Amino acid sequence: MTEAAAVRPASTVLLLRDSAATREIEVFMMVRHHQIEFNSGALVFPGGSVDKDDQEIAGTPELYAGGQGLDAEALGFRIAGVRETFEESGILLARRKGAVALIEAEAARQIEAAHRLALCESKISFREVIERHGLVLALDALVPYAHWITPEGMPKRFDTWFFLAAAPPDQLGAHDGRESTDSIWVSPREALAGGDDGRFKLPFPTTRNLIRLGKQPAVADALAAARVMDIVTVMPVMTKTADGGRELRIPREAGYDGEVFAFGAAG
Repeated sequence: MTEAAAVRPASTVLLLRDSAATREIEVFMMVRHHQIEFNSGALVFPGGSVDKDDQEIAGTPELYAGGQGLDAEALGFRIAGVRETFEESGILLARRKGAVALIEAEAARQIEAAHRLALCESKISFREVIERHGLVLALDALVPYAHWITPEGMPKRFDTWFFLAAAPPDQLGAHDGRESTDSIWVSPREALAGGDDGRFKLPFPTTRNLIRLGKQPAVADALAAARVMDIVTVMPVMTKTADGGRELRIPREAGYDGEVFAFGAAG
């Protein structure tokens, strides 16, 4: 019997902004490099695994704000979300110590230019970056949105928390050119249309969360709805149909656009 793959904790952040041109929500998304083992070539939100550095930061309360009432595991998910967002988009969800507003865009760009590549190459830790610049991670900027666990039987499995966050003003974001090869600010409607016509490759959880996000007219509405949402853990279950096709089932109470979804062609 093949040993089941270990489940790795991970975080994903949906960075949001309002579009004055289309009057829709836009979300920052990236195209994963085709040589990346997981979700290669897919259009995804910034995110990645929780690492040891995140857990160490969780044990240092002066390095973050908004962690009241959260245990070490929950803090690790949020810290990883902020770190992965910076690594993969260059957008920094942090404040100067004692400040209320998020760090100004020009300062964020300088920190990105100085440290982003070194951080991605593990030549510096995220803790060193924030301590060097007197920053506090804005964990309170993250609003829990969804919780997905990769189905059993998959070669790589993740226990992933999805968070919403309003993008800081004038921090535009850009892909890193390493793990991702392109990036766009896109409305859920446009992203889903691209998935339908083949322009984009959208993973199943990404599609479900885009559909749900697209029901909100503005960033403030999306954040307000998420704050009162009951989050139900989703671990899809795949079953075969009588005609040889496959179906994915997710809990109806999770609040998505259905419970049973066709997955792949019959045959």
